[in-house]
Amino acid sequence: MSESILTALISSGLTLLGVLLANSRAAAVTETRLDELTREVREHNNFARRMPVLEEQLKSVSHRVRELEEADK
Repeated sequence: MSESILTALISSGLTLLGVLLANSRAAAVTETRLDELTREVREHNNFARRMPVLEEQLKSVSHRVRELEEADK
C-alpha cells in the first residue's frame, strides 16, 4: 500500500470517528432540550386545567362580595 492511500484511510477513519462523536453529543443535547420542553408543556397544561376552576371561583366570590355590599347599604 502506498503511503498516500494509508494516510487517506487513517484520515477518513478519524473524520468518521469525529463525526460520530459530534452527532452523539448533538443528539444528547437535543434529548435534554426535548425533555425540558416536555416538562414545561406539562406544567402549562396543568395550569390551563386549573384556570377555569379559578375563574369560576372568582365569579362566585365577586358575586358574594356584591351581595354583601348590597346588604350593607
